[in-house]
Amino acid sequence: MTQTVADWRSQVAGKLVSPEEAVGLIKDGDVVYGGGWTSMPPQLCTALAARGGQVKGVTIISFLTPYKWDTPENLANFNVVTAYCSPLDRQAVREGRMEYIPVAQFREGQMPPGLDRFDVAMIPISPPDEEGWCSLGGGVFFGPTVAKITPRLIGEIHPEFIRTGGPDSRIHISRFERVIEYTFPPAVAPIPPRSEETELAAEVICTLVANEIVYDGCTLQFGIGDVSAALPAFLEERHDLGVHTELLPGGIPDLVEKGVITGMNKPHHVGKIVASAIGQVTPEDLRRIDGNPIYELYDFTHTDDLRMLLQIENFVAVNNAMAVDLTGNVSSETQGPHLFSGTGGQAAFAVGASTAAGGSVIVLPSSSLVAGSRATRIVGGHPPGTVVTVHRGFVDFVVTEQGIARLRGKSIRERIRELISVAHPDFQAELKQDALRLYGISV
Repeated sequence: MTQTVADWRSQVAGKLVSPEEAVGLIKDGDVVYGGGWTSMPPQLCTALAARGGQVKGVTIISFLTPYKWDTPENLANFNVVTAYCSPLDRQAVREGRMEYIPVAQFREGQMPPGLDRFDVAMIPISPPDEEGWCSLGGGVFFGPTVAKITPRLIGEIHPEFIRTGGPDSRIHISRFERVIEYTFPPAVAPIPPRSEETELAAEVICTLVANEIVYDGCTLQFGIGDVSAALPAFLEERHDLGVHTELLPGGIPDLVEKGVITGMNKPHHVGKIVASAIGQVTPEDLRRIDGNPIYELYDFTHTDDLRMLLQIENFVAVNNAMAVDLTGNVSSETQGPHLFSGTGGQAAFAVGASTAAGGSVIVLPSSSLVAGSRATRIVGGHPPGTVVTVHRGFVDFVVTEQGIARLRGKSIRERIRELISVAHPDFQAELKQDALRLYGISV
């Protein structure tokens, strides 16, 4: 039986307050968890921003946020820190107006260093059910672990939130000191849609990955990004696939209903689809996921724990990149020294898949338009200051619309040949020169 609005309002009557009253819990010097993406509470963030002149020394920690903290007023009143840049705060981090913590260590039940102390956490939740349990909706992320280590919780109740399986996907209303009812329009995801050029490249790349790398019975991880998130639409010819991922992309319910995804060959969570959050999916997909117990959402520190990933001996991890150098080093978070996004779980998934199964896959278009000019994304060497997100030793395949570079067990000379072969034809001659200039190798 579903709670009516009257039912759940009466159930939280002693906690239900205005947004302004809710953030009144936040005091001078507090460290506040502000969530990220679908676990970010927009109305509470707005109310907290409005208190900027009333509290001092407050630090707000977020990641991939769709809330714009980067305003002169907010940055004058708060210390804002991100663990993964979004388009709304990227420039502020680059200019030193906001701080960035490179987070890449995930152990179940423990927040990563730098994110392990909060005084107040603002968390979006569903209305409580008859027993008082609230769903974390489609974005569990760090919610359960944050709730465990944070003494004061403020909830933002979203009546439309879905419910999924998994013990981490819910939290009891008794844990919250104050709650508000969300009345704002739906938040917009901080990820732009694919360009037409990327759509065309993704179609070729995903076809190659689905037909030549993914195999029946393997367990898949889908990275966030333009190409890897498109992969489910190309997997209909596979059988008995499993899913253990950080972000669940669209198209998964179709594969479940067609028997492509069964999860029967996983070492843990057998028969379940495991993720920490649901990505940019259609309303129809959300309806099919809602209430279906085979979809289990867990804390980020569970899904991305390397100790667990190393046990998946049929693992194929498919992740995006900004650029790959001629030896296989992957950059996914910076443009030279300038931060673009963050490490996230890509390194953990790549290391886990490569070590356990030789299944670390990097996908990217071979080139892109930058300020009206075409630039290669297979590069001779990364520019100074570039962060290597995935070391070449944990990259087994690099796939562009030009083909598949198979790197596992290859020498540097062989890797260079493979990677030049999947570069855009306009840049292959230049890359051969780079190989000689940078590595002393003629190919």
